[in-house]
Amino acid sequence: MFLGIDIGTSGVKAVILDESGAVVGQGTAALSVQRPQPLWSEQDPEAWWLATTAAVQAIDPAMRRSVRGIGLAGQMHGATLLGEDDRPLRPAILWNDGRCDAECAELEEAVPDLRRITGNIAMPGFTAPKLAWVRKNEADVFDKVRTVLLPKDYVRLRMTGDKASDLSDAAGTLWVDVAARRWSDTMLAATGLSEAAMPRLYEGSEITGTLRADVAELWGIPPVPVVAGGGDNAAGAAGVGVVKDGDALLSLGTSGVIFVATDDFRPNPARAVHAFCHCLPNMWHQMSVHLSAASCIDWVARLTGAAGAADLFARAEAAGPGTGGEIFLPYLSGERTPHNDARVRGAFLGLDNDTDAGRLAQAVLEGVAFALADGLDALRDAGTQVQQLSVIGGGARSGYWGRIIAAAFDTPLVYLKGGEVGPALGAARLAQIAVDGGSPAEVCVAPPVASRIEPDPALVDLLAPRKAVFRQAYPRITPKKGS
Repeated sequence: MFLGIDIGTSGVKAVILDESGAVVGQGTAALSVQRPQPLWSEQDPEAWWLATTAAVQAIDPAMRRSVRGIGLAGQMHGATLLGEDDRPLRPAILWNDGRCDAECAELEEAVPDLRRITGNIAMPGFTAPKLAWVRKNEADVFDKVRTVLLPKDYVRLRMTGDKASDLSDAAGTLWVDVAARRWSDTMLAATGLSEAAMPRLYEGSEITGTLRADVAELWGIPPVPVVAGGGDNAAGAAGVGVVKDGDALLSLGTSGVIFVATDDFRPNPARAVHAFCHCLPNMWHQMSVHLSAASCIDWVARLTGAAGAADLFARAEAAGPGTGGEIFLPYLSGERTPHNDARVRGAFLGLDNDTDAGRLAQAVLEGVAFALADGLDALRDAGTQVQQLSVIGGGARSGYWGRIIAAAFDTPLVYLKGGEVGPALGAARLAQIAVDGGSPAEVCVAPPVASRIEPDPALVDLLAPRKAVFRQAYPRITPKKGS
């Protein structure tokens, strides 16, 4: 059996695959995010370790004893700063932290070749500007930094003692020459660092170390190989067979991501499209990234007193599309594609005396769908052809939301059995490739199709004017520079 571990933002998920690729065991543990100041988003790295241990130990002990390899996936971009003793110097700064907007502009000015080297525009979510912020605002901390790790790679360090990362996750730091698949001395120097502070880079299916004896005993797992794994989106893509040029997926997790696999490096920073390495050798990918997706569902459920996401979806469906004039701008944590705006915040428009919880829920489902459609348009503007999207993540559980998204995209959605498992599935498959020697084409196959949603022409027409209002609203709510 093979174990995949995904260190997410809201929780850690661990899954066990048998040799046929079927998910036979799962465990989860929750995480919380700390927001001590506006724009800040942080987590304690120790919480990742405790949650990882809890998620693994929640799996049947007999299955754990049969594990032959472990793969890791995780939230991207998080800056985990370690001192001489490899202990964190401060809480990790997360992917949806927006404090370093000014440092992004400074990096772009300091390195004129930044977009050519990295294939991306400098964004507050990326790791490099976070270190520039620490260097400027917490100089005493920066002076003690000896290693910078991404979240899953801090967990790896605790598991194996090795400082290692995979190229798909590392490409999101803004320190990688993405076309050449190596660290960029130029980009590291721009933030006062060198390769000595970086982990060693591996392809996602390469072995980086072996589970330490004490951790193996704690987890009830043999001291098996641990592979590099992938950033959450790349690992999620490997899990559902998005491994060939043009394959595409929609991930509906805390954030929303449209991911397209490419067999060459195709950057488009002008539209805030991400271009990173895939977690498989000689593959890259493009992404549109939206900082708030399923997190908006949890937020409006709390706001309206709904009994969780399922209750919220039911209220939205009871209200139905087009029943009110409410429009939701889902920028609760800012936005990346296509606006690259860390300071914009969400808004409801068109509220009236008849607005109720159901209509608010419906507006949220539509608003996230419209934001995702903006990202899909940015990918298409870059020349990417998307014929259909495989859907993964917790948001994949709602077929009603899927009908709204398919109409907003005017593109079919394919739901795969087990697709809600997400990146942990791909991490386990990368471990299987490393241990058993199979090819990505043989191991990373798409799960069976559970259902398919075609765009409903009537719903496409109904949502079109609402989507137009949505797009007109962004310039009206974005803060002026310097405000």
